Amino acid sequence: MAYGRFAHLYDELMSDVPYEKWMSYVKQYVPAKGASVLDVACGTGTITQLFMQHGYNVTGVDLSEEMLAVAAGKVGDKVPLYAQDMSQLDIGATFDVVTIFCDSLNYVLDEEDIKRTFASVYEHVKQDGYFLFDVHSLYKIHDIFANETFTVNEEEISLIWNCFEGEYEHSVEHELTFFTKDEQNDYYHRFDEFHVQRTFEPAQYIQWLEEAGFEVVSVRAEYGDEDVEETSDRIFFAARKNK
Repeated sequence: MAYGRFAHLYDELMSDVPYEKWMSYVKQYVPAKGASVLDVACGTGTITQLFMQHGYNVTGVDLSEEMLAVAAGKVGDKVPLYAQDMSQLDIGATFDVVTIFCDSLNYVLDEEDIKRTFASVYEHVKQDGYFLFDVHSLYKIHDIFANETFTVNEEEISLIWNCFEGEYEHSVEHELTFFTKDEQNDYYHRFDEFHVQRTFEPAQYIQWLEEAGFEVVSVRAEYGDEDVEETSDRIFFAARKNK
């Protein structure tokens, strides 16, 4: 599932996201020093740009052409960007670390597609390299998102975000309605997007990672800083390729 027009508003609406915490998490496993990174589901390129600023050699991948267009405006021609499905990566290179951050893996709804994603990532990780990703917890899907409404009301943009229990087990449907101001005509344009996310028990992700050939070295919460608890919000996985 790819972002559409939302891509061009994403950075404004997500301006308070602590992207540096993802960078600190990566540095626990792969210090920069010229290390190579494949930033899968790179979105608008904010973390991609941070990788570059912190001294990593980074390549970005995203399914959404709209997201990649925004990313290209940030990184220019310094970072190769590819429009690819994460379950069918074909970069022609291996990397010291592959990342899938900002709960992007939760957009993969089918179990077999997650397995294919892990297998595809495995082929792009160097020997003794790392695969790092985060997902929403079950608690966040069922107790924070489901049947809730979130709003943003700014001068230039407003958002009504309705969340419902999804069709799949442990999934949530996001109905997003945007109103963006037209400065020339002093009225607002409306557009809608529909997104679905799904998550699984940590033990299930561990099983799939091991089936793909990875050794799981860490499962932590909140950017790797806390133990996983029943009410943890975001779960971080670190897996190493050592076969």
